[in-house]
Formats: sequence, structure tokens, C-alpha cells
Amino acid sequence: MQNLFSLAGRRALVTGSGQGIGFGLARGLAEHGATIILNGRNREKVERSADTLRSEGHTVHASVFDVVDPAAVAPAIEKIETDIGAIDILISNAGVQFRSPLEDFPDDQWQKLLQTNVTGVFNVGKAVARHMIPRGRGKIINIASVMSELARATIAPYAATKGAVRNLTRGMCADWAKHGLQINAIAPGFFRTELNTALSEDPKFNTWLDQRTPAGRWGAVPELVGAAVFLASDASSFVNGHVLYVDGGMTATV
Repeated sequence: MQNLFSLAGRRALVTGSGQGIGFGLARGLAEHGATIILNGRNREKVERSADTLRSEGHTVHASVFDVVDPAAVAPAIEKIETDIGAIDILISNAGVQFRSPLEDFPDDQWQKLLQTNVTGVFNVGKAVARHMIPRGRGKIINIASVMSELARATIAPYAATKGAVRNLTRGMCADWAKHGLQINAIAPGFFRTELNTALSEDPKFNTWLDQRTPAGRWGAVPELVGAAVFLASDASSFVNGHVLYVDGGMTATV
């Protein structure tokens, strides 16, 4: 039964994996046997993270490109496929956040959120799927959010993008499941990462979160690994178009 969850011999591309959730998921997949391709826009950060995983005994490559730019994505995916090998698993994690009252939300930040959080998922998913489809297999895991279902003041555009990721995941399933691909999403609740520094350092927010979440606490990034390994492995061979909430019960309660 343990072989159901083995990722030995498989290659996983994780976008936005220089830090935070992306790095944590990359490390978790590596610990289950996968060869990892880290991605980000900042070469120094990606290489530093790759060195960290190599020092832990994992096989890791770095691929520096911007998920927002389709002209950069396609050749980068082609290069990975040619030089490293077939991408068996894609985790589309690259994302940004910006907080502002909606009536004052800057237009440029709205566009940045849309481009990174939605268009980036589309660009990389499409480029990778074009290689997976002829092989008749592949795992795509998009990173959604509790904000795919909920909303909070000052982050309405972010919630809109994560709602789009939820339904883009379902759309990818509708198009690609017939080719042998499984496309699902992980929707984290509140985890302590660089993206949430402003919140995690706010005592008032911490008190609210502890009271609002049935589990009574923040999530820790390693607690996302089990969901990722499940969706990346043979254990989820008939799971498709699903959004798996890892949120301590937040979306289950009022």
C-alpha cells in the first residue's frame, strides 16, 4: 500500500518555490522520492533553495522563468522536458497578495494579481499539459485558497483570483481528464508564510483566527505535504477536478 504514495522516479515542477508554501511542498515531494524542479523569477533565491534541498540529499534542478509571460513559459517547459525529462507532476503555486480597501485598490495591483494568480496558472498548466497529453498521464495540482470560497475585507481581488483558480481547475479537468491527466487543487487556510507576515504579526488578527478556526490555530506548511503527495501519487488516480481544503475546518463552519 505504501507504493500508492511513492513518487520515486517522477519529476515535479513547482512554480513559485523559492520560499514559503512552494518550497515546503517541493521539499515534501522530494522526501517521497520525486526529482524536483524549483521555479521562480529570482535566480539567486531559487538557486539558494535548490542548494538547501541538495544538502538534504534530494535531486533538484532550477528553472528560472516568469509564469506571467507565455513567451518565457513555453520554451522553459520545453527545456525541462528535453534536458531533465518528462514533467510528471506540476504544482502551480506562484502567487501574490496585496491588501487595500476595495474602493482604493490600485489598478496596477489588480492587474498584477490577475496575471500572477490566474494567468500564470493557465500559462504553465497549458504548456505542461501539451506534453502530458500525448503520454496519457500527468498530475496537475493548482494552489487555491480558503478565499476560493470565502472573502475578507481588503483582499477582494485576491479572493476573486482564487475563485478563478478553483474553477480553472475544474475546467482543466473537463478538458484533460479524458487524456489520462488528474487535475486538482489544494486550498490552504491560514498558514504562516512570507505572504501572511502582516497578519501573523498582528495580535488582533491572531486572536480572531484562533477563535474563527475550529482547530484553533494557524496551519504549519508541512501540514500541506500530505495533501500534495496524495494528489501527486497513484493514490488519487480517480480523483479529478477536486478542491481539497486544508484549513483546520474554517470553511466547514460559520
